[in-house]
Amino acid sequence: MIEFEKVSKSYNNGQVRAVDDLTLTINPGEIFGFLGPNGAGKTTAIKMLVGLLIHDSGSIKVNGIDTRTDPLAVKKITGYVPDQPEVYEKLTGLEYLNFIADVFRVPPVVRSRNIPRLLETFELTGVAGDLIQSYSHGMRQKILLTAALMHDPEVLILDEPMVGLDPRSAHLLKEIMREHCNRGKTLFFSTHVLEVAEKLCDRIGIINRGKLIACGTMQELRRMADIGNQSLETIFLELTEK
Repeated sequence: MIEFEKVSKSYNNGQVRAVDDLTLTINPGEIFGFLGPNGAGKTTAIKMLVGLLIHDSGSIKVNGIDTRTDPLAVKKITGYVPDQPEVYEKLTGLEYLNFIADVFRVPPVVRSRNIPRLLETFELTGVAGDLIQSYSHGMRQKILLTAALMHDPEVLILDEPMVGLDPRSAHLLKEIMREHCNRGKTLFFSTHVLEVAEKLCDRIGIINRGKLIACGTMQELRRMADIGNQSLETIFLELTEK
């Protein structure tokens, strides 16, 4: 479970309110999609959630653990893929995965099972021994996804995870996301691909100018927008324009 309670974050000495009084709960077993225009506050909210930014006020909890008071305990149970696939380029793919496994203290027997399986899933087995600096954008995205999934986290946080993925890998990732939640775990992801969010998500939150302006299932969002049986794209445009 993820809980934001009255969370705010400002920049430029309070002149820019990136996230404004965000209250939101993501339940175990659900895929939650986080949508918003560019600059709406999505990535800022996610970076606060994973501990890369400190919120100015409010509280954030992951499985009941406060991210401010016990950040390491939160990180141990979290898998995170950022919006930019920035990795250590001078390592091979396999060296990078073993480094991440060391960070998360993944036992040798577990990593020997999970690393080959995930490399095969994302079709990286043949390039695992190559330096990451030779990887394409999509391959870097896939090595980050492999690293995030390797320790089988309770909570998976993905910021624009589909960017750069080929159709087959995107399809596999969606299957992995659903299987993750079918086991009662939590998944929170942001995306600009509204068709994916509409088909995949159990609930969707829309943030605009730092404020959560809508949250619910597709049916609930349709009632909020008061536009009948329309697509998520139509709902999103209607609500963000208002």
